[in-house]
Amino acid sequence: MIEGMKVLSFSHFVQGPAASQYLADLGADVTKVEPFGGAWERRAGSAGIRLGDTSVTFLSVNRNKKSIAVDLKHPDALRVLRPLIGTCDVLMENYRGGALEKLGLGYEAVREIKPDIIYASATGWGSSGPMAGKPGVDLLVQARSGLISVTGDAREGATAAGTPVADHHGAALLAMGVLAAYVRKLATGRGTRVQSSLLGAGLDLQAESLALYYSGGKGQDDVRRPGSLAAWFIDPPYGVYRLLDAHAVIALSGAMDDFAAALGSAELAAFDQEARRTRREEYTALLARTLAGWTYRDLAERLEPRGFWIERVATYDDVRNDPQVAEEGLLMEMPVGDTHATVLNHPIRYDGRLPELRTPPPELGEHTRPALREAGFGDAEIDDLIASGVVASRENGAPRS
Repeated sequence: MIEGMKVLSFSHFVQGPAASQYLADLGADVTKVEPFGGAWERRAGSAGIRLGDTSVTFLSVNRNKKSIAVDLKHPDALRVLRPLIGTCDVLMENYRGGALEKLGLGYEAVREIKPDIIYASATGWGSSGPMAGKPGVDLLVQARSGLISVTGDAREGATAAGTPVADHHGAALLAMGVLAAYVRKLATGRGTRVQSSLLGAGLDLQAESLALYYSGGKGQDDVRRPGSLAAWFIDPPYGVYRLLDAHAVIALSGAMDDFAAALGSAELAAFDQEARRTRREEYTALLARTLAGWTYRDLAERLEPRGFWIERVATYDDVRNDPQVAEEGLLMEMPVGDTHATVLNHPIRYDGRLPELRTPPPELGEHTRPALREAGFGDAEIDDLIASGVVASRENGAPRS
């Protein structure tokens, strides 16, 4: 779909690599620039989980890309990178603020090489202000953005989301920004500086919640809620409840006709919508006690025929075996040596089809030599660059993934 786009990616951890993977899935020619030891997610990754010598974190965010290994601190690094920048549409990076400037790869320097460049930066906190340049990772952003304070029951202990949601949402927003800039470039020939942040992503996840809180003149007492409820601004029973054999969610809050009758509870029937809102702790506790003796099958048989929305809380094992997930093709089996990794597929269909896996995540330096050839370097010159330690390639002993 965007096969004409060329991206040079200086990205590590999750947010930046995931953003460039979205573009690579859509057909962009993405070249990942890595240090000789490999990017963080290749070297370490999360939880130490590896398949053979390969980090599974790396596998999850680097498919359909190329890899070149460059010592960015080498005095001849720019000699290698200038021709590559000159042929690309997009430079993506998520280094700490100021890091690329020190290496001669800041926005103004790159724009001198490529005036119509799309220069896309993802930071933790933004490009200015008191937090600019400070370490910004998902959990810190969940805290500072208020997300943790509205997750779980704040009175008994706030809790983080169970996965780095700001990282992954930030990746999607960065990719969206690059795509918007690319449309502009195709229409006008002009480049764009795209700047996103994890802080912005963390707040964007709460767009409705924040608008209701500020515009509604709410305070901390309004945000407090029973632990079973899923959101402070949605009336019960919208939330998660423990049953005899599972947890279940009930996703309704407006018209509750027949709900109490379906459960056979005169006590619940005594609460109208206003009472559920003003006495939500009392109502939620009563509903939790009522459902504690039910099985999921019993609950579904009572509620689903009447049009009430419920769902069993799935484990990751359940997700893997979910026929709907399989029908949508949302999990992918990726070959890794003589085994395979299970990773998330690209989550969007285009004309009814998911983008194909063109290439598995690259080995470190796998494309150094062909990328430099494409940029105009001759074989003898590439040999000299390898020998002098500016670049490394797979065949000259670059560390393998």
